[in-house]
Amino acid sequence: MENLICYCFGYTASDIERDVLANGKSTIIDRIVTEKKAGGCQCAAKNPKGR
Repeated sequence: MENLICYCFGYTASDIERDVLANGKSTIIDRIVTEKKAGGCQCAAKNPKGR
């Protein structure tokens, strides 16, 4: 299994690469920020490092 970049939302390096190819830049960070503002961040629970 590929290493996760974002444990909360399950994004991998390959996801980011595909996003850049499709959009000319990564839009994933925008999605993460939106979800965090909506209270969807669970880093402390999902990330093994707790962040």
